[in-house]
Amino acid sequence: MSLLISRLGAALVLAGLAAACQSRKADAPPTTSRLYSAMLDGLLNEAVPFVSVAQLKTQPVPVLLDTRAPEEFAVSHLPGARWVGYEKFSLAEVRDLPRDTPIVVYCSVGVRSEKIGARLRRAGYTHVRNLYGGIFEWVNEGNPVVAADNQPTDRVHAYSPAWGIWLKRGQKVYK
Repeated sequence: MSLLISRLGAALVLAGLAAACQSRKADAPPTTSRLYSAMLDGLLNEAVPFVSVAQLKTQPVPVLLDTRAPEEFAVSHLPGARWVGYEKFSLAEVRDLPRDTPIVVYCSVGVRSEKIGARLRRAGYTHVRNLYGGIFEWVNEGNPVVAADNQPTDRVHAYSPAWGIWLKRGQKVYK
C-alpha cells in the first residue's frame, strides 16, 4: 500500500512538472508554490471563477461552503464555513440562500469544490467562486482554521499522503 501511495505521489509531482511547462491559465491566481500552481492548472477547468486567498481576505465575507467529506471538515475548516459535502451534496443544503448570495466553495485543493460550484451555478446561483488552492493554500499562506468545536487548530486533513505533499504548513491528519 505504501509503495502505491509513493508511486501516486511521484505521479502527481511529475504531472505538476509537466503542467509547469505549459502557460498559466489567465484567471489563475498565484499560490505559495509554482509547482502547486502548475498542478492546479492541470486539474481545474475554470468551470467556476477563481478567488485567491488574498482576495477572499479583503472582500466582504461570503458564505463559505466546505465541500469535503464530513471527517475532513471535523478536523478543521475555514472559520465560519458551512459543511455541504461532496459525495452526497444536495441543493437542499443551500435552499435557504438567495440565488444572488456571494458564495465561495472550497475543498482540499479545489477539484471537488469546482464541481459543486458548477452545480450551484447551473442551479441559478450567480455569485459562486472557487477558492484557488483550497484549504491547503489557505493554510499554506498562514491563515487560521478551526476544529469542530470552532476553536483554532493547526490540524488539517490532508486527504491522503499523495495529496498531502501540497500542504506545507499545519499538522497533517489522514484519518
